Amino acid sequence: MKLWSKDKESLKTVTDFTTGQDNVLDLHLAPFDVMGSIAHITMLETIGLLTNAELDTLSKELKSIYKEIEAGKFKIETGVEDIHSQVELQLTRTLGDVGKKIHSGRSRNDQVLVDIKLYLRHEIEQITQRVQQVFNLLISQSEKHKDKLLPGYTHLQVAMPSSFGLWLGAYAESLTDDLITLHAAYQVVNKNPLGSAAGYGSSFPLNRTLTTHLLGFDELNYNVVYAQMGRGKTEKIMAQAMSNVAATLGKLAMDCTLFINQNFSFISFPDELTTGSSIMPHKKNPDVFELIRGKCNSLQALPNEIALLTTNHPSGYHRDLQLLKEKLFPALQTLKDCLDMTHLMVSAMEVKTDILKDEKYKYLFSVEEVNKLVLSGIPFRDAYKKIGLAIEQGKFSYSTQIHHTHEGSIGNLMTDQIKSTFEKTLAQFNFQKVHHALQNLVN
Repeated sequence: MKLWSKDKESLKTVTDFTTGQDNVLDLHLAPFDVMGSIAHITMLETIGLLTNAELDTLSKELKSIYKEIEAGKFKIETGVEDIHSQVELQLTRTLGDVGKKIHSGRSRNDQVLVDIKLYLRHEIEQITQRVQQVFNLLISQSEKHKDKLLPGYTHLQVAMPSSFGLWLGAYAESLTDDLITLHAAYQVVNKNPLGSAAGYGSSFPLNRTLTTHLLGFDELNYNVVYAQMGRGKTEKIMAQAMSNVAATLGKLAMDCTLFINQNFSFISFPDELTTGSSIMPHKKNPDVFELIRGKCNSLQALPNEIALLTTNHPSGYHRDLQLLKEKLFPALQTLKDCLDMTHLMVSAMEVKTDILKDEKYKYLFSVEEVNKLVLSGIPFRDAYKKIGLAIEQGKFSYSTQIHHTHEGSIGNLMTDQIKSTFEKTLAQFNFQKVHHALQNLVN
């Protein structure tokens, strides 16, 4: 069944190729397609394209389909092209000609646009919740281990003293910036394209402001041509925000892969969170972190994949935009999985104490000794030279006692300020407004 069918069918080979994975991927869009349709018909009744009785009949049936979707019983039938076709097919089967009226004043182009925006808005909330969970864990672990020192590295060479508190707090603050870019993506996603039809509006007096309100969007995509041009751009912005979170998780995963290594031995994990070898009975491999690293590297390539897929498109709709779903939809689940597994692993992480008492880390304290001389009145360059000569001559002596107090240093992690910044950004999403609008729509 195709919404665009007239009296001739396309060759099955063509239909199969052009449909692609829509019958699978569109199941992600199913609840949102119904929501968009309920908002659309509510608006159609206000401009006289549906009677009140027709609106009531259509609304009841759409809500029945929504319950079917929520119960996991909904499916896109073989031979049905996409979610939009399946919903309309079920309506016309049950309601006859009334079901056919649902498509007045819209196109599949703006249907898929609104579906994707509603879906991405939902997914941003899901990702944000997981980011918050990982953030809170990193903050609590940072505070818990703030007095436990570990080596800091530059060029992967021993550099200066760090701490588990400083290390974990760095990733918490990184997620704070990542949340800002997620919110930026949310602002782009949370605009209503419905009513742009095929990309050039409609001769019907559609009330696009009403559907914006009904669906809980913050505002419209005002220009109908731009609403269509937003396909691809929205996904690319979303992918960029996802890639930022992935970069943070991937770097943390790499650190953990390194730190669990026996030559570092800074952290450890329960046996059930590591894997073994088929021939080496001593092995405890960090497979989870290695897979997080690999998956997150792939996620960081996603914005470029989407950019290349949509490069050099003129304005208007093009069928290759359909391929965006195949890139983006599975990636959303991958990122959520990586966030969940990061939370699991970090929550079970054990840290080693007294690491820096090992003499191999003594040169970590060279800057500390230089600074002590500077504080006694010796110019920095002279102090640097004196300590450097002592190191070369094997006469370097040091203390493991450190006293770092400036903002963001080992002794002053600024945890409360990092939490405050995160929470300010989190509050800007205002997910409750969306929940209230959608509950009113489907209940």
